[in-house]
Amino acid sequence: MLELNVKNETSRLRAVVLGSAVNNGPTPKAEEAYDPKSLEHILAGTYPLEQDMVNEMEAFNTVLKKYNVTVYRPEMIENYNQIFTRDIGFVIDDIFVKSNILPDRERELDAIQYIIDQIDPKKVVRPPEEVHIEGGDVMLWKEYIFIGTYKGSDYKDYITARTNVQGVQYIKDLFPNKIVKEFDLVKSKIEARDNALHLDCCFQPVGNDKGIIYKRGFREEADYLFLVNLFGKENLFHITREEMYNMNSNIFSIDTNVVVSERNFTRLNNWLRANGFVVEEIPYAEIAKQEGLLRCTTLPLIRD
Repeated sequence: MLELNVKNETSRLRAVVLGSAVNNGPTPKAEEAYDPKSLEHILAGTYPLEQDMVNEMEAFNTVLKKYNVTVYRPEMIENYNQIFTRDIGFVIDDIFVKSNILPDRERELDAIQYIIDQIDPKKVVRPPEEVHIEGGDVMLWKEYIFIGTYKGSDYKDYITARTNVQGVQYIKDLFPNKIVKEFDLVKSKIEARDNALHLDCCFQPVGNDKGIIYKRGFREEADYLFLVNLFGKENLFHITREEMYNMNSNIFSIDTNVVVSERNFTRLNNWLRANGFVVEEIPYAEIAKQEGLLRCTTLPLIRD
């Protein structure tokens, strides 16, 4: 039996599902793109090659193993993108929530069923069909559950709008003892620099009291100010529009003082080190071309 336990984003990681880029399939056609950044690279002929992405994920796997983390991988499905495990499910406390994802990604859940089978069935939930929620929008912080959403009346027109208001309500009902705080995110189908696909594209806590934030990722300034007041401005690293585009807020914590980051994030990595973090730098720039980075490719199961 897997005894799930995830109460925050940063305490010592013991078990995680890391996605896979093996047999990722051919470069998608423009009309098959799920997000504006992938589209940009498809059109430019710079879409990432499978072997490069496999190598990047292996570098991540090596770091996780170095810290004695148990790493699970999805079973391989031919010609299928299985990189972003964060989208397909997430753990809060000891509950595994299966996401209702875009219909043509459903098989990604099948590929981790062998892991779900090791969890007490009473601890696995699947929301009703109208509830849309993805792990990239869900963040645990002390007594809070932060959830990214999109409240525009044109929600259904946006393939980049991933978590709806019903998703927020579902988590409120499931965890009545937590404070659920939602954040209305800026979305764009055409400009990746103005698209916060998930909450972790414009915010993420690190350590015990710090965070990385992109102010313009929030549709309401009040949501941004809520986080500034909660964390303290001096504890937040503000990223630029270009840094947000390169996914600087999407690093991954192995411990309160250990983070895995992209090797090109010079300004961020210097700030982290100056604040006492051990920064494990790896190449992940090819995977970033699909508008996802380190946090997006992980599904934590157990943290201390």
